[in-house]
Amino acid sequence: MKGQQDKDVYAGALLALVGSAFAWGATSYTSGTSARMGPGYFPLMLGVLLAVLGLVIALRGARRRPEQREGIGPWAWKPLFFIVAGNLLFGVLLGGLPSIGWPAMGFMVAIYGVTVVAGMAGERFSLKESLWLASVLAVGCYLAFVLLLNLQFAVWPAFGAG
Repeated sequence: MKGQQDKDVYAGALLALVGSAFAWGATSYTSGTSARMGPGYFPLMLGVLLAVLGLVIALRGARRRPEQREGIGPWAWKPLFFIVAGNLLFGVLLGGLPSIGWPAMGFMVAIYGVTVVAGMAGERFSLKESLWLASVLAVGCYLAFVLLLNLQFAVWPAFGAG
């Protein structure tokens, strides 16, 4: 393992890169102050925090002794596929695909879709557990986003809304 960097060095560097990109992208919006936050304040602060966290993780990994370092293992293709597919499915179910005539299925159906598909990324998959989790998430998200925050988006499929 001599000369090999710890996997935390690479993970921290990736977090720092993503955080820096978000912070840099947020500079095109008005940040405002802590008392009067503008649209760029939250993404800027979140990006900076993510970049700092990434740097801390990378530095801790770099300070490990060579015999303590863990190398990067093989790619976990199954979890990668199902997590990405779940997020893409969420977007398609929430907004539809107008170019091919697929209607928006709404927030509730999108939550069930992403939960079931992302659940397949694990070592064991239980449809029953995924549906229970999706139900809890659907209720929680409905309460938080629709009732409390009053966000305006399709909650149910358009053809079932009446």
